[in-house]
Amino acid sequence: MGPLKVEEKIIFRKAVKTDIGEIWQIILQAKEQMRLRNSRQWQNGYPAYKDILGDIQEEYGYVLCYEERVVAYAAVIFGEEPAYRTIRGKWNTGEPYVVVHRLAVSVDMKQCGLATRFMQEVEGLSYRNGIYNFRVDTNFDNSYMLKILDKLQFVYCGEIEYEGDARKAYDKKLG
Repeated sequence: MGPLKVEEKIIFRKAVKTDIGEIWQIILQAKEQMRLRNSRQWQNGYPAYKDILGDIQEEYGYVLCYEERVVAYAAVIFGEEPAYRTIRGKWNTGEPYVVVHRLAVSVDMKQCGLATRFMQEVEGLSYRNGIYNFRVDTNFDNSYMLKILDKLQFVYCGEIEYEGDARKAYDKKLG
């Protein structure tokens, strides 16, 4: 499909309960894509349906919509991530910060720049809310996310432990 044109309608908004079916399909597609790439990420039952439902109930869930269809999803959390308290390395940015977890894009919209766009939207949302630090972690073999983090100039900080696995941790100063 190629990169989306600026004039095309992309909407970034909070997820609502009626989005759960589309979001869950995107999560299942992402799990399968990771499995096919021999990635260990998301291969242990996480994220589960209850995680996504919890995101929406807690108002952490956000979506990108294209032509009124959910095409990308992630949890956007303002506040402390307990797994980030201990890092083998050092965070470059201070607190408070925003975190993105569970970022996934619909398989039919891959390579359209939507994951990058989602992260840029979170940067803007964070900045508008007076939060100028952005943190994220990913599995060492998640090449898609690693490329996005590099493209958006996130800085590698070290490793954190998340659900028993070491994860690469990155941050970025906004503004």
